[in-house]
Amino acid sequence: MGSGIQAVTPADVALSVRELSVSLPGGMERAHAVENISFDLMRGQILCIIGESGSGKSVTANAIMGLLPKVIRVSSGAVHLDGMNIVGLSPDKLRSLRGRVVSMIFQDPLSALNPLMTVGAQIEEVMAVHDVGTPKSRRSRAIDLLIEVGLPDPQLMYHQYPFRLSGGQRQRVMIAMALALEPAILIADEPTTALDVTTQAQILQLIRDIQRRKGMSVMFITHDFGVVAQIADYVVVMEKGRCVEQGGAEQVLKSPSHLYSRRLIAAVPHLTGKDRVPLHAADRVPILKVERLAKTYRSGSALFGKRRIVPAVNGVTFDLTSGRTLGVVGESGSGKSSLGRLLIKLMACDSGSILFEGRDIAGLSEAEFRSLRPKIQMIFQDPFASLNPRSTVGHILTVGPVAHGILYSEACERARELLSHVGLDSGAFDRYPHEFSGGQRQRIGIARALMFRPKLLIADEAVSALDVSIQAQILKLLDQIQRETGVSMIFITHDLRVASQICDEIAVMHRGQIVERGPPSQIFLDPKSAYTRELVAAIPGEQAGSMLEHAANP
Repeated sequence: MGSGIQAVTPADVALSVRELSVSLPGGMERAHAVENISFDLMRGQILCIIGESGSGKSVTANAIMGLLPKVIRVSSGAVHLDGMNIVGLSPDKLRSLRGRVVSMIFQDPLSALNPLMTVGAQIEEVMAVHDVGTPKSRRSRAIDLLIEVGLPDPQLMYHQYPFRLSGGQRQRVMIAMALALEPAILIADEPTTALDVTTQAQILQLIRDIQRRKGMSVMFITHDFGVVAQIADYVVVMEKGRCVEQGGAEQVLKSPSHLYSRRLIAAVPHLTGKDRVPLHAADRVPILKVERLAKTYRSGSALFGKRRIVPAVNGVTFDLTSGRTLGVVGESGSGKSSLGRLLIKLMACDSGSILFEGRDIAGLSEAEFRSLRPKIQMIFQDPFASLNPRSTVGHILTVGPVAHGILYSEACERARELLSHVGLDSGAFDRYPHEFSGGQRQRIGIARALMFRPKLLIADEAVSALDVSIQAQILKLLDQIQRETGVSMIFITHDLRVASQICDEIAVMHRGQIVERGPPSQIFLDPKSAYTRELVAAIPGEQAGSMLEHAANP
């Protein structure tokens, strides 16, 4: 281990993990999800646990919360909370601690929120379970929390169901639920992964403010060293279930002692002022031409005066030539994902045209569009929701190509090849989605989209759930595939650092409209729009970029 455990007195420690090991069932890649890890979370401290997908970060958090699935178990070690070992406590005693003493923000808000309950009811339920307040005070507290985490129109949001919210908005609801009882310890498992840069900065500031105001201790799990540089007091670096280094944030960031820590820091994306070297393609006829595309969401009832009209996509116009990548960036709720769904015809537009290879596909029926679907593929934002939990990964990857006439043996060979390309071992073919981490599930989604060798690839937050080293690998893979096949890409992302590295041109969306468009050098170094300038200023870790760069290249 690169650095020793902190020398502290028991009174200073909010949470102490000692020699914790969590066993995996037989036949897995390794025997332990977590093996002999020890660290202390001090009172009033923000401790960041960082590592790649599958390193054991989330398993550690779930072990502390007593939320491990039945197939894995704590085989040895102790977790001391206020001097009491909570490993082996009864479910009732653990339930009394959750939310009140220690609370958790989960990585995947879609699977953590109840789809049959409104947002307000779910926040109130946290308080009701612990018999806190009256129905009226709980409602007032829920609305205050929605305001605190920056959700728009909190009175209306209180009555919304999770499926009506964007990915970033759902994550903010999770944060509001976790903070409802202002617990002494907050465990945040990738809480800003799905958030745009301005909301991410706001949420990080919110967690910091609450932590300082209440003396709260925070265990923050992340794969982004930019976030670590911004908020951490103490850092624990994990690799394949082991703690390889820990120490003060400045020490680990400036002088990492372990090779793995240095590799993670080197993989952190930074804004580049250089434009991408274009493909040498003779054909510059647009493969995609979008004109005045519009989509408005309508909900509620005009009869009761609760009609809600939201112009998600409002007169969007752009074109995309073969072998080029257009980045679409903007805040959560700006219309980025709605635009992607319109382009792949997962929903119908209200007006406008979508010319794909010269043919307007906007008005085509599903039957008419079916033959074109293999040519336009999408990598979805939420891999948990887009993968069939009852199918093996092999079936998920091969069922589409086989349905379109490709031989099963050929489809299997292609699937195994792509799984290897996106960083998964050969055993992944026969496993189910729930057996993978969030980042690994996203890689499966990328492999599925590439199975058809599409002409247009729409990547909706394709690398948002990936750790920085795998993120760099996937971006390199997408670049390589584009240069080999000439596929065109619409790259939807909230991470401007990623957009600056892979995109030939960037369109900035705000409230359903494109407010600025240009090459990365212009968008990031000389933005014309005040909104674009605000996005660039909010990028996490850019202020600490020189520190990280020095650590990566000592």
